[in-house]
Amino acid sequence: MNTSDFDYDLPQEFIAFYPLSKREDCRLMVLSRKDQSIEHRRFYELPDLLREGDLLVLNNTKVLPARLFGKVNNDKRFEILLSERINSRLWKSLMRNPKNGMTIEFDGGLKGNVLRKGKDEWLVEFEENADDYIEHFGKMPLPPYIRREPEEEDRIFYQTVYAEKEGAIAAPTAGLHFTESLLDEIRRRGVEIRYVTLHVGIGTFKPVKVENIKDHNMHPEYVEIQEETALAVNRAKSENRRIVAVGTTVVRALESRVDESGNLLPKGAYADLFIYPGFRFQVVDALITNFHLPRSTLLMLVSAFAGREFIFKAYGEAKRERYRFLSYGDAMLIL
Repeated sequence: MNTSDFDYDLPQEFIAFYPLSKREDCRLMVLSRKDQSIEHRRFYELPDLLREGDLLVLNNTKVLPARLFGKVNNDKRFEILLSERINSRLWKSLMRNPKNGMTIEFDGGLKGNVLRKGKDEWLVEFEENADDYIEHFGKMPLPPYIRREPEEEDRIFYQTVYAEKEGAIAAPTAGLHFTESLLDEIRRRGVEIRYVTLHVGIGTFKPVKVENIKDHNMHPEYVEIQEETALAVNRAKSENRRIVAVGTTVVRALESRVDESGNLLPKGAYADLFIYPGFRFQVVDALITNFHLPRSTLLMLVSAFAGREFIFKAYGEAKRERYRFLSYGDAMLIL
């Protein structure tokens, strides 16, 4: 298949630039793969759509305030995006027009030196432990299609309520709709909840620049599956209970850690699984996800799960019904 097969028109008016004040009030489009039906609900109705015995799996990664601002030569304004922590002073980073050896004086006084690691890889070496500085001075790394500067509220809303393990540079956005009270209600309905960790990195949003999608290489992202989660998933599968993945990151985490017998393995390692139509799912039975960018690997994944024609039918319906798209937008449940 070609990248152009996953293109569609997305006018700016459909992109959500701000979150709703109440996370669970977003709209929820429910897709049935069995009868190809589409239903319009609200996210707070999710407990009614799950079954007793379902296993809901969420990604507990925590977003770093990874955007830092400063000056070069006391003049030029400069921005970097931290992409991966090597140690408390050294980070892999993304930036525009870097120069090997240049010094950045960040807002607040901390300095860092830019070092070339490879052809397109750059490091920033801070003059001292930068962990506290990043927490206090860093800005949340909102996606570029949200055309505004990050605000203080984004530290709350661009983070799931169950975020625990710091390391992502983007939120697992399907999880942004959950509240503690909604999770409590889901548990009361007899749904089991478990967590995986996938630190969302540039691989999730890296543009597909090749025409044949099979030629695209995913950037590796760190995945960790605890033993208790692996046991819960394997037990649910053996008992024919549904595995409901919250977000494409959970899908990739689970499907990348399956052995030849179809059992989920507890493991922490980097994964670069690219899911597109034709992929055989071995773990996930249902998926909660947002509406994704045209030509993106995320759109390819949901098309693999529900079928490309059905997904594009649903996206057309979403535009007609004025759904809100992308990270701060509405959600869909694919059953």
